[in-house]
Amino acid sequence: MPKHVLAKLEQELKDIKQALLVDIPQEIARAAGQGDLSENAEYEQALAKRDMFQAKMVALEKRIAEVASLDISRLPKTRAAYGSEVTILDLDSEEEFTYKLVLPEELDGHPHHLSISSPIGIALVGQEEGSEVRVQIPAGVRRFEILELKTIHDVA
Repeated sequence: MPKHVLAKLEQELKDIKQALLVDIPQEIARAAGQGDLSENAEYEQALAKRDMFQAKMVALEKRIAEVASLDISRLPKTRAAYGSEVTILDLDSEEEFTYKLVLPEELDGHPHHLSISSPIGIALVGQEEGSEVRVQIPAGVRRFEILELKTIHDVA
């Protein structure tokens, strides 16, 4: 389990719970104090904000459970998966790229990180060195060959 991702998600959940327990109820009370609730836009906005934060909280709790259950020792040793470093060749442009497959929460603007939930990441997961992969992206179909694969077991 990637502890740094879990810590980041748990902090985000803590912030959302703080907003739900303190900040948003204050906004709702302040808006309600302005009179007629049937035509009170601020009150409606505060209620909508509360609903949005509650939905975020549920989704975040689910994601925390998913990340917490990730067992690194069960990841494949010969196929691309979370934590793998993959060198691919774009068969159309003949360019080589090396990426580390990461969780979406780990994307930090690093040019060599690729989310496992991105179109290319999804296509690479489960593939072996030497495999050819076709990826449908908005600009069309791209073809890649996996030139080198180091799994999380090799790089950790």
